[in-house]
Amino acid sequence: MSMRGKFITLEGLEGVGKTTNRQFVEALLDDANIAFVGTREPGGTPLGESLRELVLAADGQVDDVTELLLMTASRVEHIARVIEPALTAGKWVLCDRFLDASIAYQGAGRQLGVERVAELHALMGVTLEPDLTILLDMPVQEGLERMAARSEPDRIEREAHAFFERARAAYLQRASDAPERVVVIDAGRSLELVQESVRQALQPILSEG
Repeated sequence: MSMRGKFITLEGLEGVGKTTNRQFVEALLDDANIAFVGTREPGGTPLGESLRELVLAADGQVDDVTELLLMTASRVEHIARVIEPALTAGKWVLCDRFLDASIAYQGAGRQLGVERVAELHALMGVTLEPDLTILLDMPVQEGLERMAARSEPDRIEREAHAFFERARAAYLQRASDAPERVVVIDAGRSLELVQESVRQALQPILSEG
């Protein structure tokens, strides 16, 4: 029977470089000869990707509670169909966003309540917790400027500055509450320095693996 795989998540607001650093982590896992599944939220399954389109459509109108429920439904499906089977088979899972994102975006950003979001997931049986979360952090304005230069914003990316300030504060609070799991990395530095910090954050878990 193979050992259970490790679950790594990447978190952060818009413009912090999650995509670039996800590719960097994937390369590190490849170099270490670790079999892994790369995935994302919302998404990761056919149903999840459909829900992602509904939630992020730039011209869409979605009630805040509906948004939370759709995100939660996508996550439940994702865990059941992709994440848990891979971990059970001994593969590692690298996920772009997970529950921390809903705590930050829907709980704090939408002001639905951090505890309310956590309680909903517990009610739905979402007890899975990452072995390591890399939180890429930078000032909100800097991230939004990077994002604006990169692509046309989706529905959530068009939110007001205060929305992202609340989400950032919630992310940092999560890190403060779980320092053994969440590593905060200053994403405002050069890519070389950021990726060196990512490498250092991964070293302990790679050594375990």
